[in-house]
Amino acid sequence: MSGGTQPPEGAAEAADSARGEVVEFPAPPRAADIALDELEMVYAFIYARVGNRADAEDLTQQVALKAIPRLRENAPPSAIRGYLFATARSVLGGFWSTRLGLSESELREDLAMVPGEPVGSVESSERAQVILAALSDNYRRVLELRFLHGYSLKEVAAEMKSTVGAVKVMQLRALRAAAKVRVDG
Repeated sequence: MSGGTQPPEGAAEAADSARGEVVEFPAPPRAADIALDELEMVYAFIYARVGNRADAEDLTQQVALKAIPRLRENAPPSAIRGYLFATARSVLGGFWSTRLGLSESELREDLAMVPGEPVGSVESSERAQVILAALSDNYRRVLELRFLHGYSLKEVAAEMKSTVGAVKVMQLRALRAAAKVRVDG
């Protein structure tokens, strides 16, 4: 007999197998990892266009649910990013279509730029001024603060001494009224 104690029979085998086995979980697809990393930028893109966190979060989730399952595994990051943003634009189109009570084709027509007119041109600035001038004071003010000055809904509410909910409703009505203004030029 030796002076040391021996572990019970089978215990050494169990210890060796426990140390030797490595449990490997399958790695998530590379395309999904890239897409998940890009969703923060998609959220910022959407938030800038809807103006409130709750809607932006919901719409970003819709983008993820629509786009991620359809990604090609070997797609380059730029293609994945492009697909996410294209999906985001589509989701936003549906969102605004529902909110404004217009079909998506009508919405696209209303948002289409005049062909050959560069963004920020004198003509587009004049068109915007004509449209704003045709609106009531409250509608004009809410649109100027939100879209020309970049105020948040909360900042507009404080400026106009109103509530965020009232500003949301006023903004929606102002956008509808602005869409009906015809600019003959």
